[in-house]
Amino acid sequence: MFKPLRGTQDLPPEEMAKRLRVFEVFREVAESYGYQPFEAPSMESWELLTLKSGEDVARQIYFFKDKAGRDVGLRFDLTIGLARYVASRRDLPLPFKRYSIGKVWRYERPSAGRRLREFYQADVDVVGSSSPLSDAEVIAVAVDCLRRLGLEDLTVRVNDRRILEGFVEVSGAPKELSLDVFRAIDKLDKIGEDGVAEELRKLGLEDGQVERLMELISAKGDPDRVLSELEQTLRGVEVGLEGCRVLRELLEYSEHMGIGDLLNVDASLARGLDYYTGPIFEVHVRGEEDVGSVAGGGRYDTLIQLCGGKPTPATGISLGVERVVLVMERKGLFSDLGPGIDVYVAPVGAGVGKALEVSGILREAGFRVYVDVMGRRLSKQLEHASKLGVRVVVIVGPREAQRGVVALRDMELEAQREVGLERLVEEVSSIVRPPRRRGLSS
Repeated sequence: MFKPLRGTQDLPPEEMAKRLRVFEVFREVAESYGYQPFEAPSMESWELLTLKSGEDVARQIYFFKDKAGRDVGLRFDLTIGLARYVASRRDLPLPFKRYSIGKVWRYERPSAGRRLREFYQADVDVVGSSSPLSDAEVIAVAVDCLRRLGLEDLTVRVNDRRILEGFVEVSGAPKELSLDVFRAIDKLDKIGEDGVAEELRKLGLEDGQVERLMELISAKGDPDRVLSELEQTLRGVEVGLEGCRVLRELLEYSEHMGIGDLLNVDASLARGLDYYTGPIFEVHVRGEEDVGSVAGGGRYDTLIQLCGGKPTPATGISLGVERVVLVMERKGLFSDLGPGIDVYVAPVGAGVGKALEVSGILREAGFRVYVDVMGRRLSKQLEHASKLGVRVVVIVGPREAQRGVVALRDMELEAQREVGLERLVEEVSSIVRPPRRRGLSS
């Protein structure tokens, strides 16, 4: 028997339904902010994928040669394809607000927070705006989506890459090692302070520089207090002070958007990708720390130019769909999903033609209708409907068809009655509502 490759999974209907709920809510929230759908290829050139991903990510990319001998790889995020597209479209009206939902691939060791090597992400990005308002907006989209999904107890960690650059300068560490320093700091949650300190020493930093960096990244908590402390620490270091200024502006916009109370400045937040240039952020669910962040992103103002385009600012955030689903499962937020089928239509004997007509009437009314295609006797069809978890069964036989009626069976109450076709939709609606009328918020 063949099994899925390690780090991949089959998604049977009951599991796919959970992800579809996340997709539907994400799409609705993103569109409510004016974002438009966009999809890039799942494969890109190896040169593009490694352009500004960082060494750790480059090692995780699924790389191969195609049949023409070209070096290609599977995308590791949904950002790089967007950057390539924008770089090639000099006529693209800006700002370009897009959302995208798709699979990405990373060859890394499965863990509690990252169980898979193939998984879904859901992104929103704003291309063409350098204002911190766009950073605040993408955070707001993610927060609104998570709240709509039932995840209320959220916290958002924010930092700015330029503050970390300022730390490198203040510590006396070589500026050319900045990206290596950021990558080491990004491992803090995985390997702890001692592990990060050891990584920094391996880069050749002196003990005093390591101690100073570890002290600097320990600042976290109330945004105003932490930023005031950082502004004192970074006095005279213009790049770091610019990061503080931008964060203050981002926080002000966040207050107006109703999410300001969720944001905390965390000077240890680094994010692993090398293409980040400004504000960076992660969303966590309190009490679910072992899962890690459920959303994260930041500003990448140089990536589009690196892809061959003109200098174009951009920012975005990505929801880790598998992590969101895991937390929702723990909190019992999928208990109302049901079987995904509203009505089971059971043809009996020569009633198949009429059963198909009845199915069309119900689908037109918005119901999800399953019709038996096996020609089984009624008892077997009822048994099948029960296994599928369907509550309403409409039984259509030749005698009922001649009289213009059907038998409507409520599987939960084990009750059955005859219903005229003119009242069928109304009677079925009294037991289950059609999804197209149900709406995502119910």
